Amino acid sequence: MSEIQVASRYAKSLIDLAEEQNAVEAVKADIESFVNVTGKSSELRAVLKNPIIGIDKKKAIVSQLFGGNCSKVVLAFFNIVIAKGRSEILYATAKEFLNEYNRRKGVLTAVVTSAAPLTEEQKSQIAAIVIEATKKQIVLETNIDPDLIGGFVLKVGDRQIDTSIASSLNKLKKEFAQKVY
Repeated sequence: MSEIQVASRYAKSLIDLAEEQNAVEAVKADIESFVNVTGKSSELRAVLKNPIIGIDKKKAIVSQLFGGNCSKVVLAFFNIVIAKGRSEILYATAKEFLNEYNRRKGVLTAVVTSAAPLTEEQKSQIAAIVIEATKKQIVLETNIDPDLIGGFVLKVGDRQIDTSIASSLNKLKKEFAQKVY
């Protein structure tokens, strides 16, 4: 079974548990905090993935980092996953939890990659267009990729709109290579 499948199952179990205890929003906040900290710390991800580091040491590290800020439900969940020898999927599980939360709430994630930082006005215009097209709430994430030269790439679910200059140049290059001019 792939890592993402296992992470998805653990995430669904955690969200079901949170629903049973009427603590979904609190658990979501804790998981967001975990994703933010872990996403910024390659060392923490390396520790969690390292099979040489013992289970007790990993539990102590996670407890020390998140014990004071996380609810008992989340900390117990982390300890169970680590005890089962699956600490390498904690980060993926947390991300899948957020995806599952968004699915259950009807929220889509839209990712905009642009050559330069977008202004707040541009972000709100893109968000409004996506909301109008999908009739759902969205979370807009932005990335910067100077290789795009100009324009942007918008991904919503399995759809992608590519208006980048780099993409247009690649299409022209292919057309000239095929001598279609």
